[in-house]
Amino acid sequence: MGGMRLPKAVTNLMEQLEKLPGIGPKTAQRLVFYLLHNPQSELDAYAKAFSQLKQGTVICSRCRNVGEAEPCAICTDKSRDQTIICVVEQPLDVLALERSGGYHGLYHVLHGAIAPLNNIGPDQLFIQELLPRLAGGTITEIILATNPTMEGEATAMYIAKLVEENQIKGIRLTRIGRGLPVGGDLEYADEVTLAKALEGRREL
Repeated sequence: MGGMRLPKAVTNLMEQLEKLPGIGPKTAQRLVFYLLHNPQSELDAYAKAFSQLKQGTVICSRCRNVGEAEPCAICTDKSRDQTIICVVEQPLDVLALERSGGYHGLYHVLHGAIAPLNNIGPDQLFIQELLPRLAGGTITEIILATNPTMEGEATAMYIAKLVEENQIKGIRLTRIGRGLPVGGDLEYADEVTLAKALEGRREL
């Protein structure tokens, strides 16, 4: 007896969904059968949203955050403090810090952290791109707000060393402070915790 064979269209979509982080075979299966119950117009709307994701976004050439315009809305906002850059791992961290309401400066998004075990070195991240932003002399502080993980700490130390080696004077280097659990992620922290972490930043 051959068991029930799933239609090719079903297995194709399941395979694509399984490539997404946090989605295993069971979840993929549930999602596909949920989508099967949707009218075609809904599926077309999903497909359109997927295909426009890249077309409707840009990576800002200044801060490397994901935005709609070049440069992004944060970089062009003159009401923000132009003397501080907060360095984070991911665009989601910018979102989290903005929600906290405790920070009004500029950002620099690395798109990851140094992780030798995953073959991610400094060259795979937007680290070097930070240096030209410090050359003008307007930046007085860099807040290193990489995650409090081993990779995040290593990345913060690497950036601190880089600033020192390039002999960039007059810049205060601080590390995001208390309130964040060791091993935690910025994007999952609540607003009050993030505000406290910013307040408690310390000199590196």
